[in-house]
Amino acid sequence: MTTYRFDKKSGRLTRRDFMGAGIGAAAAIAAGPVYLRHARAQDGPIKIGFPAPLSGPYSSEAQDQVRCAQIAVDLFNEAGGLDGRMAELLVRDSKLDPGEAATRTLELIESDGVHFLCGGLSASVQLSINQVASQRGVIYNSISQSDSINEASDFTKYTFHEAMNPTMTAGSVGRYVFPNHGKRVAFLTADYAYGHEMVRGFKRAGEEFDIEVVAEVSHPLGQADFSTFFPRIQAAGPDVLICSNFGRDQLNTIKQANDFGIKQQMQIAYPVLLFTQRVAGGAQAFEGIIGGTNYYWRLEEDHESAKRLNDAYRERHDGGVPSDYGAYGYAGIYGLLEGAKQAGSTDADGVIAAMETMRYDAYKGEQNFRKCDHQAVQSVLVIQSKPEAEIEGEYDLFNVVHTDNGGEEMLRSCEELGHET
Repeated sequence: MTTYRFDKKSGRLTRRDFMGAGIGAAAAIAAGPVYLRHARAQDGPIKIGFPAPLSGPYSSEAQDQVRCAQIAVDLFNEAGGLDGRMAELLVRDSKLDPGEAATRTLELIESDGVHFLCGGLSASVQLSINQVASQRGVIYNSISQSDSINEASDFTKYTFHEAMNPTMTAGSVGRYVFPNHGKRVAFLTADYAYGHEMVRGFKRAGEEFDIEVVAEVSHPLGQADFSTFFPRIQAAGPDVLICSNFGRDQLNTIKQANDFGIKQQMQIAYPVLLFTQRVAGGAQAFEGIIGGTNYYWRLEEDHESAKRLNDAYRERHDGGVPSDYGAYGYAGIYGLLEGAKQAGSTDADGVIAAMETMRYDAYKGEQNFRKCDHQAVQSVLVIQSKPEAEIEGEYDLFNVVHTDNGGEEMLRSCEELGHET
């Protein structure tokens, strides 16, 4: 089994480690993208590799990403594919580990001959996938939040980022929360790239409102007990507690914050408030908590593309609705296949050129990829969890309290990211 050493703080796989990996890595890198294009035929099925953490603390979100990604493939095929070429989704478990993700990505490229890659939930994991894919000339459309993936040091022409990034997500939530709930802010942060980048986004947004950071507390990924962190936060007396964590960490934080009476003392906010964790935690624990999201199923009231996704999901999954991160799985695959349709082939250079110029409506209104960094420019929703008395139906979980309609002004500039323009 090939293994990789990965710096979780920086989120980077070093070139020395990469070159030292097995599976003929040195030979494949030396041959470069041309070597691999011979294996990715321009006829036959369109193969899309999908590494996802099907096991571990993000498994609920990852499993719904797979469900929604398959829907995108199904709808593409039902519409005739690309001049009769059908798409296939090849799913692998990354186990929320950058080294494991790199190994699975190598296998998908070299053994399975995938044309495209999507998936990669977790900031550090997606950087690992991106590095392997870029070395081999395979387009990768990431569906996990990251600021680093857009920066010149990690970006290549093969890199696309369908997911929102921390600058836009934390920025939208911060611009809503700070003027409405107070300027004394405490941070409880998962100690890895996702958490750190979200905090940076909140602080950036907070400059406009002169926020005062009164406490900064970090915790390991996969923390089960948060009781030792809350007394320090309570002693600081914040108006707002921002928790930058994800998956089961989010659920554990919220449930234990209720036990400590935190919600009665301050407003709790998240950069991303997860549908899956709200379903798991229940209305009482989540009541009043604010967060950001890329998608909420009730967008179908205003967007036909959202209704198309929701109806397909209901038909396949017992009347359920797609989650926010699940919808990323759909949109990430949709963007790749739409690019292939507009290019008329699966040739990487042609698809890249098409994706750089296309306007597309995957699931919530028109989007586009900014050319300098291939970031998807899109709307951000700010949501608040409903009290049980206001809920109408099983999936009526949130109120949308604000919408940022999307624009480059929500992003860091191309120059700031290190791109030449």
